[in-house]
Amino acid sequence: MQINGLGRSMNRYIKRWIVTLVAFVITAATAYGMVPVSQEQQLELIRAAFPDATDISDKAQIPDGTAIIRTVTQGEKVLGYAFESDDVVSIAAYSGKPVEMLVAIDTEGNFKLSTVLEHHEPILLVGIPEHTLFDFAAQYLPLKLTDRVKVGAANNSDVISLDAISGATVTVMVVNETVMRAARKVAQQLGLLGMSEQAKIPPSTVKTDVFTKSDWVTLTGDGSIRHLSLTRGDINKAFKGTAAEKNIAGKGQHQQEPFIDLFYAPVNIPTIGRNLLGDSEYKWLMGEIKPGDQVIAVMGEGRYSFKGNGYVRGGIFDRFQVQQLDKVISFHDSDFYRLNDVFIEGFPGFSEMALFIVRAQYEFDIGTPWQVELLVRRQVGALDSVFTSFFGDYMTPEEYITRPEPVVEEEPKPLWVSVWEGKVFQITVLSISLVLLTIIIFLQDWLVRYPRLLRNIRHVFLTYTVFFIGWYTLGQLSIVNVFTFVHAAMGKFQWDIFLLDPMLFILWGFVAMTLVLWGRGIFCGWLCPFGALQELINEIARAVKIKQYELPFAVHERLWAIKYIILLLLFAVSLESLSEAERYAEIEPFKTSIMLKFQREWGYVLYAGVLLFVSIFTRKVYCRYICPLGAALAIPSRLRLFDWLYRRKECGQPCKLCANECEIQAIHPDGTINANECHHCLDCQMTYHSTDKCPPLVVKKRKARKANKAVLAENQIPSIDITDPVKN
Repeated sequence: MQINGLGRSMNRYIKRWIVTLVAFVITAATAYGMVPVSQEQQLELIRAAFPDATDISDKAQIPDGTAIIRTVTQGEKVLGYAFESDDVVSIAAYSGKPVEMLVAIDTEGNFKLSTVLEHHEPILLVGIPEHTLFDFAAQYLPLKLTDRVKVGAANNSDVISLDAISGATVTVMVVNETVMRAARKVAQQLGLLGMSEQAKIPPSTVKTDVFTKSDWVTLTGDGSIRHLSLTRGDINKAFKGTAAEKNIAGKGQHQQEPFIDLFYAPVNIPTIGRNLLGDSEYKWLMGEIKPGDQVIAVMGEGRYSFKGNGYVRGGIFDRFQVQQLDKVISFHDSDFYRLNDVFIEGFPGFSEMALFIVRAQYEFDIGTPWQVELLVRRQVGALDSVFTSFFGDYMTPEEYITRPEPVVEEEPKPLWVSVWEGKVFQITVLSISLVLLTIIIFLQDWLVRYPRLLRNIRHVFLTYTVFFIGWYTLGQLSIVNVFTFVHAAMGKFQWDIFLLDPMLFILWGFVAMTLVLWGRGIFCGWLCPFGALQELINEIARAVKIKQYELPFAVHERLWAIKYIILLLLFAVSLESLSEAERYAEIEPFKTSIMLKFQREWGYVLYAGVLLFVSIFTRKVYCRYICPLGAALAIPSRLRLFDWLYRRKECGQPCKLCANECEIQAIHPDGTINANECHHCLDCQMTYHSTDKCPPLVVKKRKARKANKAVLAENQIPSIDITDPVKN
């Protein structure tokens, strides 16, 4: 009667405590969260980044591109571009959703703005202060989009390191990838800094060791030296339909009168340059120009000068220029050398000759087709003129140049690959420990016969779980992971989301395997850092003889249902809003005690501290009655393939030793093990195989001893008590 009264009293007390606890968690969780930044607020941020701006355009797609951007201008001058990361790239973060950023760059590729617009990261929604993410984003402002930036890397001449956020490394790595990839994609689609999304073809190079002695007729015949010939009739025809048409003079035979014969060729090519200039002049010229410069020889005869009569020192040659693709190359006096002597055999002689230098800044490719452009002007008044252009093509013969293979810019490797490469040590140690744990499970029937050895192994492994898996690698599984997986399976499933954290991915893979084979007990009893922390605290308390308290089994059995109710409520909330479910999942103390190492607001620390304090007197109270993750894992555990925890027919009736000794009360009074609640500590198996503790084995041992004494007495052989060392 007293026991029943105590049970009802404890039941009411615990229910009241759980309701209060959940209310506290919900209130605290809803106090946090990030309100998305409005469009007007975004414009204010962009104005602050470009104080000289007079206009910020509406969002528009880049012509011939996919990115959507805003253009920031000062009058007619473009100052830079601003964009939301989701309009350019979409990289899922730890929550399964992108971290949306507002980024701005100037025309030189410098970052002018980098801030967070919206995120759904649970560790930042109810965990690490959000200002730390804003502080991280602000680190880009002194940087340029062409910089190599990594999170938490060692600073060197090639890599710029950004400070990570402890406990949110995956999140900030995603932010870094989002900012840098989005900025580079915008720059490529705009053509900033010479960047392009197309395959880059390195410029062709001249074969400096290829030379053939040749003459004028041969080089003009094979296209090494090209020819543009214009007659008076060609010029008159070009001006027809223009204001200069009335100034056309000359008819009949005058139409065939030569206007200009123009010959041109690239001199850097030895077969052309050395034959034209001679060896000494060619060597001198190649020593005068800078690396990347190309020299074009131009020779003309006729009534029209390609240099122009109006050319003066310090000016520009206004009649002759070169074009390649979309580049128009004009020449100043500093780009001009007189060409006085030509030594090639069969040279006809010209009245006007020059060498023009195409400077390296134009990135002129000798292997890409180019044209010379001759501009002809006709006066139509005292001050007005009409211009027309004539073009001569040039294609370098293949035997003179080497064409490199196009360099296709590789797609950046997935972020998860970089994360895994950076955590080789953690992955290796975790993998080895999981292999060792598997060996322990397979050898459990042998290990349980050596209780001290097995307990020492277990204590060492639990310590490793707390310090390495938990506090060092932050490998604490959570109910949030379950919800994320369920929602991903219901929508567009992406493995990349789960691969972002290798520790969690490997642990979940191992948990999935052990669930199918043996149930939830392997994770809950060996691999959960918070569970291990509770158990170690309780072990220390027992070692110093602190009194332990257990609830009556009837009350204890009913309290099991609480964690399943919490799981169902959280799952129902997640169907409406995953981010809300992540907030309410703060009923798990994992984030506070493991992920953040108690560096949080006092309310969360108090909650986790109370649970750990209770563990001094009762083992694993949180795991038994509150943990929604344990409840989620218990459901598929019913489909396990093996039961390697053995029982005897005497278990429960009459023997209740294992049931009384089970420190989490996972054994029913009738002797059956509830696999949904068992943590696979193997204590019951040590008792099961102990001939000194297990009552059926003790009885069997006594019977065997009596039978042995009877046989010895019958044969008049003195008996020896092997259990008494003094007698021995």
